[in-house]
Amino acid sequence: MSNFQSKIISQYEKTGHIVLNVIKLSDSGYPDLICLKDGVATFIECKEAKDTLKPLQRHRIDKLNKSGFTAFCLQEGLGVIYP
Repeated sequence: MSNFQSKIISQYEKTGHIVLNVIKLSDSGYPDLICLKDGVATFIECKEAKDTLKPLQRHRIDKLNKSGFTAFCLQEGLGVIYP
């Protein structure tokens, strides 16, 4: 787990979320974190400052958003970079 990902986990836990770090889901490309609160699931892909979002990860974020969830990518130093 990266330092940036640990920071995001801590921030969400402080606001009352249950945060699950997804090491291996059934398919590749799904976001790193699932944050649960008040019956709502938020999916977050965490990227270090020099890392890039892969096309499959974009596809998974789009699919989750189209399914009614909130999903996005945070990049260290930039905030939300996708969608």
